[in-house]
Amino acid sequence: MPDIVLYEPEIPQNSGNLIRLAANTGYRLCLIEPLGFHLDEKRLRRAGLDYAEFARVHSFENYAHYTQANPNTRIWAFSSKVSKRYTDVSYADNDALLFGPESRGLPSDVLSSIPADQHLTLPMRTGGRSLNLANAAAIATYESWRQLGFCNAV
Repeated sequence: MPDIVLYEPEIPQNSGNLIRLAANTGYRLCLIEPLGFHLDEKRLRRAGLDYAEFARVHSFENYAHYTQANPNTRIWAFSSKVSKRYTDVSYADNDALLFGPESRGLPSDVLSSIPADQHLTLPMRTGGRSLNLANAAAIATYESWRQLGFCNAV
């Protein structure tokens, strides 16, 4: 199953919500440090409810460590600054859905390290700046999971 990867997430509630998403889809949630919170924070636990025991959550010291540990992973980088839609690609089991921190998105050095044809966006109305991180990740996760036939769903 693909990974949901959060690059330096800042808000514990978003990561907590994505723990729940990971538990319910079978995706792995990967958190790239530094984090804007502690993994044991009350708000993270509250948002993830009791799903943490059912989710695969891994943290990595930095982005390079994630890519080194996952050399065969195709990374889809999500940004509001590109035009290729998340629905215009075919997802695979070895993919990663990469999202930047809530306040600033993916930094240019990370984005430029990923082939431009793997930069995706979620369409929004004109004038919209961004979607909530957990919502954006959920939208992309469900599209990729749909394409993969909702593997292991009831």
